[in-house]
Amino acid sequence: MSASFLTTNTVFLGGSGITKRISIGGSSPVTIQTMWKEPIVSLSDEEIEKTAERISVLKGLGCDILRFAVPDTESAQTLCHIAEKTDMPLVADIHFDYRLALECLKGNVAAIRINPGNIGSRERVEKVVNACREKGAAIRIGVNSGSLPKDLAQKVLDGVMSRAEALAETASREADVFGELCFDQFVVSMKASSVQETIDANETFARKFSIPLHVGVTEAGPLITGVVKSTMAFTHLLKEGIGSTIRVSLSSTPENEVITGREILHECGLRKGGVTLVSCPRCGREGFDVHGFVARWQNKLLSLDKNITVAVMGCVVNGPGEGKHADIGIAGAGDSAIIFKKGEIVRRIPAQDADKVFEEELNNL
Repeated sequence: MSASFLTTNTVFLGGSGITKRISIGGSSPVTIQTMWKEPIVSLSDEEIEKTAERISVLKGLGCDILRFAVPDTESAQTLCHIAEKTDMPLVADIHFDYRLALECLKGNVAAIRINPGNIGSRERVEKVVNACREKGAAIRIGVNSGSLPKDLAQKVLDGVMSRAEALAETASREADVFGELCFDQFVVSMKASSVQETIDANETFARKFSIPLHVGVTEAGPLITGVVKSTMAFTHLLKEGIGSTIRVSLSSTPENEVITGREILHECGLRKGGVTLVSCPRCGREGFDVHGFVARWQNKLLSLDKNITVAVMGCVVNGPGEGKHADIGIAGAGDSAIIFKKGEIVRRIPAQDADKVFEEELNNL
């Protein structure tokens, strides 16, 4: 597929002076999103501060945009307070009650996600669009197979239209409405739990519109299943030039969603720089707790503003031999551990000192 006709317009999020302004689509890099996993109703000031601290961790890992579910007015008000504590663009996820979107727009929320299939009449959609236009906020049109228009849902049941075609047609209808309202600051997502349906729907829509696409496999499952499904769908679409922003949906932490997204973009050649972490799988030769060390260090390493490769190896077979390309590495050596740089051993230490000495050598890079 030629990527020439897949060029999209640009959608802007944030930029109020508090929120960092980022762009989606056009010539912008593909952005990474995730979603907050806990309710935000009735959060205390202390809990809001802790939320802001965790958002900072997500940002350090590579998250560009963060979405929150907003099921009630109190959650909308809390989200406005959270938005005052971070410069990351926040998105309010709205279902059924369009008034919740209007409440969120009273604060520094950068975008609204609505599913026109359950938000109600065109009049309600228009009210949200006008409020976003006035505030300078963006919209994500979110379409999924559970909220198809009745006529399209029936065609799917009758076997005259595929679910992917129905998703693309639903999104097309909504995009036409936004076009009639002269509003172009929106992205579209068409999500299915099937990899192939996700691919087909996005390809169909991308051939027709120059609208930025938010790509994701919805309800992808637990960590391993979700990573496999997302990697297959994203790699296929991104290599076709389809997808301006991505969200890996996992029954896991937001941190794991962000890390998966950044690794997919890195392997597709769409995200440069940062720390590359390599580690051996562990075996009976192991002289070092690779799994434990990686668990302790992963988020910290991936948050570093360094363009380096770090190797964590279980024994001297893999490190420094197979890890000799790494800028810094650690491996087991009997009852000791070794620190190596570019294949050369620089320190041999007791295993219990591994974390402390590794941090010293890392800081010296």
